[in-house]
Amino acid sequence: MTRRTGGLAELLRPGDRVAVGDGIGMPSGVLAGLAEAAREVGEVRLVLGWVPKPADELDPSAFADVRTLMGGWGLRGHVESGAVHAPPVRLSAAPALLAGPWRPDIVVVTAVPRPDGSLGLGTEVAWLPAAIAAGATIAAVVNANRPSCEVGPPLPDDHLVVVGESDAPPLSLSFAAPGDHQRALAERVADLIPEGARLQVGPGALGTAVLEAIRTPVTLDSGLLPEAVVDLDARGLLAGDTVTTYLAGGPRLLEWADGRALLHPVSYTHDGTRLSTGAPLVAVNTALEVDDQGQVNVEGFPSAAVGGVGGHGDYAASATRSVGGLSIIALPTAHQGRSTLVDRLSAPVSTPGHDVDVLVTERGSADLRGLDRLERARAIRALWGHR
Repeated sequence: MTRRTGGLAELLRPGDRVAVGDGIGMPSGVLAGLAEAAREVGEVRLVLGWVPKPADELDPSAFADVRTLMGGWGLRGHVESGAVHAPPVRLSAAPALLAGPWRPDIVVVTAVPRPDGSLGLGTEVAWLPAAIAAGATIAAVVNANRPSCEVGPPLPDDHLVVVGESDAPPLSLSFAAPGDHQRALAERVADLIPEGARLQVGPGALGTAVLEAIRTPVTLDSGLLPEAVVDLDARGLLAGDTVTTYLAGGPRLLEWADGRALLHPVSYTHDGTRLSTGAPLVAVNTALEVDDQGQVNVEGFPSAAVGGVGGHGDYAASATRSVGGLSIIALPTAHQGRSTLVDRLSAPVSTPGHDVDVLVTERGSADLRGLDRLERARAIRALWGHR
């Protein structure tokens, strides 16, 4: 089949909903042109996902409505101003949302050429297959300067339009090196990880420190894959088939990932039944703050949008159901002089306390499994040195 080509503006109709691929491979080069076309057409709605860094080309005022599956990160300013709506959405719910009230008419993706001439996805798969399955026209920006590491069929030619080409590299995502307090947390976490476990970690200094502290082979089964996986593999401690849906690193990770079967859609990576069965799943996440029931806030404070629900709850809940697994929340007892244990969370609950098995701080850990409400409160407060 001959692949169609055309301009993104030619595809837009009044009232269309457009979803733009996310992650470090986000086709941000189309955003300015999309905004211009949306102003001309009118009543165009926009759906975004995980935007790792501020996108200067994004102009929310050009759209009738802008919503994101993942608040915070590069969208913090827009979310705080109200220009972008950030509903509390678990990533596992994205396919249902995109087949229902957020069904897109067009999905803009970065497409990577495959050896057989077909096109696939590059540094993330995420929710894009769900948007495509909902019947969206695929507006593809073809870019060969991306790794080939997707597991899945090629993009279907029958509703694909090539709207541009680019050789721009993906965003390079880096995080601060772990400090002493992250390393102290990571050592305690590593003691809790059984041999042969599947491990989920978040991006950032804590996730890096945990992977550095691993002493027994693990399989990574994680929504975001951090660059520290490269060193874990070099140490001979990466076992099994790595499963992820987003790459979250820089050139070193991209080079390592190229040619490996890594990237799956969120309908697979975040599926609770798959995650909770098989080898023990240990989910290691952090929090901005917790209360004395172990309820978690990861989204922000009244005046600041820090993050989104994302996959936090998906992995935490699955790990509590995994035989031999653990849902771990690791965080320091204080941040910038403020206790991370609070009487009342600053934002609605992101992950409920019953989806938390163990809390880890630099003081030690509290195993909450099987404890009633009063016992949980006592154990958590004692971990912070409170009566």
